[in-house]
Amino acid sequence: MTENNTQGKTTVSPDVLTTIARLSALSVPGVSRLAPVSGGVNRFFKRGAGDGVRIETEENTAYVDLHLVLQQDINIREVSRNVQQNVARAIQEMVGMDVGYVNIHIEDIDYEDSEA
Repeated sequence: MTENNTQGKTTVSPDVLTTIARLSALSVPGVSRLAPVSGGVNRFFKRGAGDGVRIETEENTAYVDLHLVLQQDINIREVSRNVQQNVARAIQEMVGMDVGYVNIHIEDIDYEDSEA
């Protein structure tokens, strides 16, 4: 029986990290949607524009900023903590990268139209 000792390299696109962070955040109860990210270098490259996620990587560490719109009548602190844990866990488990931070930016609350 021969062992396969193939050496190689795996490259993960920044879009993959963005998708993982976006879907992980949206799966947390209390998160309504992601808010657009304004400005920054992502705007010039059309990468991450409007998806509520900004990710930077350095070495094997991801640094995540999420811009969220939450549902009404929820505990903002609890939902934010759950999003941080869910996103960090997903990146660590799926990609094997360390997570330096997951910053949560609450941009708005979705209220029903009848109350506006």
